[in-house]
Amino acid sequence: MPNPRVTELQKRKKELHMSYEEIAKKSGVSLSTVQKVLGGKIESPRIDTLDALEKVLTAKQETVSSEAEVSTGNQDFSAIIRNNYFYVDKTDFIRKWWESADVVTLITRPRRFGKTLNLSMLDHFLSNKYSDGAQLFSNLTIWSYSKYRNMVNKFPVLFISLASVKGTIYETARKQIIQEIVSLYRNNNFLSEANIMTDKDKAFWDKVSYDMDDATAANAINFLCEMMNRYYGQKVIILLDEYDTPMQEAYIDEFWDKMAGFIRNLFNSTFKTNPYLERALMTGITRVSKESIFSDLNNLKVDTMASSNYATDFGFTEDEVARELSQYGLGDTLSDVRKWYDGFRIGDTLGIYNPWSFTQYLDSRTLSAYWANTSENLLVEKLIREGSVDVKKSMESLLNGESVEALIDDEITYNLISKNESGIYSLLLAAGYLKIDDVISNQGIRKKVTVSLTNYEVKQAFEDMIKRWFEDDSIRYNDFIKALLLNDVKYMNRFMNDVALNTFSVFDVGKKRSDYYEPERFYHGFILGLMVDLADKYLITSNRESGFGRYDVCLEPKSNSDPAYVLEFKVHDPDDEDSLEDTVQNALSQIKEKNYDASLIKKGIKKENIHHYGFAFEGKKVLIG
Repeated sequence: MPNPRVTELQKRKKELHMSYEEIAKKSGVSLSTVQKVLGGKIESPRIDTLDALEKVLTAKQETVSSEAEVSTGNQDFSAIIRNNYFYVDKTDFIRKWWESADVVTLITRPRRFGKTLNLSMLDHFLSNKYSDGAQLFSNLTIWSYSKYRNMVNKFPVLFISLASVKGTIYETARKQIIQEIVSLYRNNNFLSEANIMTDKDKAFWDKVSYDMDDATAANAINFLCEMMNRYYGQKVIILLDEYDTPMQEAYIDEFWDKMAGFIRNLFNSTFKTNPYLERALMTGITRVSKESIFSDLNNLKVDTMASSNYATDFGFTEDEVARELSQYGLGDTLSDVRKWYDGFRIGDTLGIYNPWSFTQYLDSRTLSAYWANTSENLLVEKLIREGSVDVKKSMESLLNGESVEALIDDEITYNLISKNESGIYSLLLAAGYLKIDDVISNQGIRKKVTVSLTNYEVKQAFEDMIKRWFEDDSIRYNDFIKALLLNDVKYMNRFMNDVALNTFSVFDVGKKRSDYYEPERFYHGFILGLMVDLADKYLITSNRESGFGRYDVCLEPKSNSDPAYVLEFKVHDPDDEDSLEDTVQNALSQIKEKNYDASLIKKGIKKENIHHYGFAFEGKKVLIG
């Protein structure tokens, strides 16, 4: 009969994720004895040995019950530390960044990955507008370095965020950026009252307003740095959060060129020709191409998902996740949490977890798609919905859990992204939807890699996105699915024509396409819809015969008692077929020729439960038989 004390100790070891070595070191019991006792190899361990092991393993019990409150969405470092909210110590990032000695750093990570909180942390550590740095950081990693204790609250700092620049026309977006600049001036208005300005300086200061021209706006932050340098006798640190938000919105709403020109001039003056700049750190989701907005910036050091300088400073490591799960009494859920929120790879570092979703899980104790529902999915959805046939085919493979080959660019050129599949994959990788499984070749700025969906949460995000393509009341997609499963050909025809007519426009990219190619674009969107809608009951496989206008799909039931379906899509050929009815018959003949039934019967499905349907297309008209 197992020793109950040993059983409890084994349970505690598993909950706390403590190694045998760690237990031996802390208990004073030899490693071999620890392994034997906790491995159940000794039936009656010595009482003093059990006492020593219990002292270590139950001492941790006190921390399990002291769960820090999770403050959802709070990105204010000071508020989190002062209120003892949940926080994973990332303060060593301060040391790493400072020791890099880079003048201008750009760090790109997926959204909700701790970028804003880390900038807030830097602001509270470095900025001389605060005086409580010692109180905030004294119990954190950075405080163990005496050199950095002497840097606390010693620098003039400008903290800027472009996260709220969401204008859908250029004029509105530009005004929102102007508002951020004016806010900087308002927060430092004491400079205008200090005895440091000439008359010309005061004249320029007064020009910085909501109606200032582009030339004034471009030089405004540079000038503010000059005045701060004059006042404090020190150069300025600039922290810029979500630098690429205006660029993404400009691409989606088609005012890219104007916004790129405005941002390029602002960045050139702020980061390149600014002699009053000590250091700058920018964060965003994507690395916008140098030609677009960084053409004049040769002092920029970039750290992307493919880099490893700050691999563990954004997102949570597996050790951090395991520790926090134990802290919250959720140690036995690690494997499920790993399935949902793990999978991010930064440089060569694997096992990085989504911090937003993991934090939400700690708070709610429910596994769900939190990160995927944080809005900014419009660009990703637009690119996939309007993407080429090859992009949609890749999505079929990705949703099936497969890897696909892709070309990845280090930089993203937004105004060319829809014309270049490598741009789409590069964006999906930077945004955290894809992970690199293997590097096939790595020459120049473009890599050939295999990629797959990052984790189960991302899969859920894509499935929800695809469902939205067919949710419009006019599309009648669900009605078609019901008619298909009931083998009701009359209603299948009625609803499929509604689906095709409306969905062609959903996948339209605003360019004239021939009627011959429209069915193929519709077909692959339709297959993605089937894969999402019927995934719980059917394994769906599709095949496209390039150049022949024929595409087929097989719905193989996961339960042999359910019916199977073989669908053949065929474009009407007026040279060989007099009517759509002829096209339907040719499609059905094609099913017989391919002998799909044989493989289905071999898997235990009865022949009478296998249904064949031919889909004939002519323009936006569909006939099913």
